[in-house]
Amino acid sequence: MLSQLKTLAIAATFAATAATGTVALAAPLQSGPPAPEFTGINQWLNSEPLTLRQLKGKVVLVDFWTYTCINCINTLPYVKSWNQKYKDQGLTVIGVHTPEYPFERNTDNVKTAIKRFGITYPVAQDNQYATWSAYNNQYWPAFYLLNKKGQVVYTHFGEGDYAQTEAAIQVLLAQKD
Repeated sequence: MLSQLKTLAIAATFAATAATGTVALAAPLQSGPPAPEFTGINQWLNSEPLTLRQLKGKVVLVDFWTYTCINCINTLPYVKSWNQKYKDQGLTVIGVHTPEYPFERNTDNVKTAIKRFGITYPVAQDNQYATWSAYNNQYWPAFYLLNKKGQVVYTHFGEGDYAQTEAAIQVLLAQKD
């Protein structure tokens, strides 16, 4: 019986998601700690240097990635889609490229990867892991979603939960300042 109820609950969730195009968050987004500032960035690509102070009033998705990580590559269609869908509504996506291997520190290699993957949002090259360390990050890929006040309110590590991440973006964009 419990198994049937679980199946029914899962089916209802999928049906609601299909009907509305969104998924409900398991818990409301709570205000978190202030996000660390971008620090130790070797190079900004697709943008002039940015600061979180400049981005106050916007919802910010900080995406830690590296161009040879297959899991990172698999998230890119979603990140690029969110950027396209929501950039005019107040979302700013910042890719923080933190290299896993020495050859990934080369700016020309990163530029080539950005072009190959069709990334148009700003990318901060974090070769010394300064921003990575400021966030106490340990994973590729890693999403940190910041509210309009610059607080970390949602995190996700690895692939998956794309509907939940997008729902969090939508909730934050809908919030009043």
